[in-house]
Amino acid sequence: MIGAREFNKKIGSLKNTGQMTRTMKMVSASKFKRAYKNQSNARAYAQRIKGLMARLSSSVSATAHPLMKSRPAAQKALVVLFTSDKGLCAGFNNDLIRYVRHWAKDNTYKYPHIGFSFCGRRGWMSLRKSVAVEKHYEGLTVKPDLAGSQGVAADITGLFKEGKYDEVYLACNRFHGPLSQEPMIERILPLTVPKQEGQKPLARGDYLYEPRQEEIFALLVPKYLGFKIYYAFLENAAGEHGARMTAMDNASRNTGDLIDRYTLLRNRARQAAITTELIEIISGAEALK
Repeated sequence: MIGAREFNKKIGSLKNTGQMTRTMKMVSASKFKRAYKNQSNARAYAQRIKGLMARLSSSVSATAHPLMKSRPAAQKALVVLFTSDKGLCAGFNNDLIRYVRHWAKDNTYKYPHIGFSFCGRRGWMSLRKSVAVEKHYEGLTVKPDLAGSQGVAADITGLFKEGKYDEVYLACNRFHGPLSQEPMIERILPLTVPKQEGQKPLARGDYLYEPRQEEIFALLVPKYLGFKIYYAFLENAAGEHGARMTAMDNASRNTGDLIDRYTLLRNRARQAAITTELIEIISGAEALK
């Protein structure tokens, strides 16, 4: 039977673990606050740039831009996977990686060749030996910035224009809140013109543009692609810190429950030891009579 001393060791270890998980929760909460603010600000910008793209597409031929031309019989696809660099964030990475594996398996008939580029160490570590790796971007998910996102966008744009890949997909966790992140895969190349709900097509003379609509549209398309990559980085960061904050909160509660359980068992073991000693003393006294 485990004695009180062994229970004390377990309780001491659990207290240290609980202190660590509470500290990690506070750190993640601080990082989540900043990441959520950045993601919220970017969401407002996303609505504006989508609206501008929708207005321009009503007067400009979308297929005129090389990044928006669909290719018949597409056989080569590139998946850009966004995960975190660190773990301890529950199923944030594993659920997405499992989702991507199933997607690749289900689309093997459509794309004989599927390549992967990784933004985040966890996805790269999990899939690097089982898929064709195009590139691994290190250190970009820790502090997302627009410059790094533009670099990723430039790389995949070059691969698409060269014809190495016919379609490019973005795989990440869509952020709904600290308790909810949804794995999703979205095609980003060739680009499709976003549509605003409830907006009617605009006539060509509704706006005056300087320079011409075609020039603005040609400049806006690569910027829109770069922003989609940047927004994926921001959603990934917010989801990672939210998931880790939730996971550490659950771990802290579980640690507290275990401490209470082991404290009760320790007290029972201590009481049993005291009872045994009393029985031995009484038995010895009776034997001396």
